[in-house]
Amino acid sequence: MFIDEATILVKAGDGGNGILAFRREKFVPKGGPSGGDGGRGGNVVLAASEHYNTLLHLRYNPEHRAARGRHGEGSNKTGRTGASAEVPVPVGTVVYDADSGDLIHDFTRHGEKFVVAEGGRGGRGNARFASSTHQAPTEHEDGKPGESRRLRLELKLLADVGLVGFPNAGKSTLISRISAARPKIADYPFTTLEPNLGVVRLDDHRTFVVADIPGLIEGAHEGAGLGIRFLRHIERTRVLVHLVDMSELTGRNPSDDFKVVLKELAAFSPALAAKPMIVAASKMDVMQDPKPVENLKRMAKRRGLPFAAISAVTGAGIPELLNLLRGYIFPEGS
Repeated sequence: MFIDEATILVKAGDGGNGILAFRREKFVPKGGPSGGDGGRGGNVVLAASEHYNTLLHLRYNPEHRAARGRHGEGSNKTGRTGASAEVPVPVGTVVYDADSGDLIHDFTRHGEKFVVAEGGRGGRGNARFASSTHQAPTEHEDGKPGESRRLRLELKLLADVGLVGFPNAGKSTLISRISAARPKIADYPFTTLEPNLGVVRLDDHRTFVVADIPGLIEGAHEGAGLGIRFLRHIERTRVLVHLVDMSELTGRNPSDDFKVVLKELAAFSPALAAKPMIVAASKMDVMQDPKPVENLKRMAKRRGLPFAAISAVTGAGIPELLNLLRGYIFPEGS
C-alpha cells in the first residue's frame, strides 16, 4: 500500500526534577546542600532512510515519545539524560507543523536527521542555589516539559523525469520499456493507482530515475478521476515527458488532450507547469491518421517544446527520446 501522507504526534521527554538534599557525613556537623540537577529530557528526531518508500509505518503508529530525564540525586549527582526517540521517514519526506502549516524540514538525502521536538531542561537542585550569604538553600526546581507538536508529513518522490498524460496514454508501458520497473498495464483507465519509479541505464552506464504517476483528466484539480494529489511526486523532477495518445481508440482529439493536461498542471502549480517538457506522441504503432500527429508537433513547436514520436510497444523513437532526456539530465560538461 502506497501511503504518502501521515499526521503524527511527537512528544519530547520532560526534564528531571532537581532535588532538595544536604550532606550527611561523619565528622561533618554542618553538611552543606547537595541536591543534584535533573537530567534533560530526550529529543524526538526524524531520520531519512532509503529503506522506507512510503509513510505506511507512521499511519498506524502516530505517536512517538522520548524518555524523560531522571531526577537529580544527593551528593550533587545529576540525573541521567532521557533517551531520544528516532523516527525513520523515507527520503523525500517534507515535514509541516500540522497546526500552523509552517514548513519545518525537507529530507532530501539518506541519513539526514532533524530534531523536531526538543527535550525539556532538567531542574536545578538546591546545591545550585548556595551562596556565601545563603548557605542552606531549600529552593529547587522541577524539570521543564519537553516540546509537543503535531506534524503533517508529505512524501515527494525523488526522480529526474516525470511522466504525465491522460490515463492509458502509455506511461506505464514506456517506463516498463526503458527500465526494470513492472507497473500494472491494462486496456482500461487508471491502471496506475500509485506512483511507480524506474531506473533507466544509458549506454554510457549513467543512470536516471523516472516517475510514472496516475493519469490526469479534465477537472482533476477539482477532484475528478484520481485528482492531482500525486502530482507532488514530480515536483522535484528536472524534466517532464508529456505523453499524448495518438491512437483513435480514445475518441478524443490528441491536441485537446495536450491542452487539458497543461491546464491541470498549471492549476496544481505554476512552477510545475513551467518545468522543461518533452512532448511525446505515443502509440505510433497503432496510429492511422498522420494529421493529428502533425497538429501536435506544430503545437509543441509554437511553445518551444521538443517533440518525439514513439511506440513503447515496438521501441520506435525510444532512442531519440532517451537522447533528448540525456541532454536535460546530463548537460554538456556535467
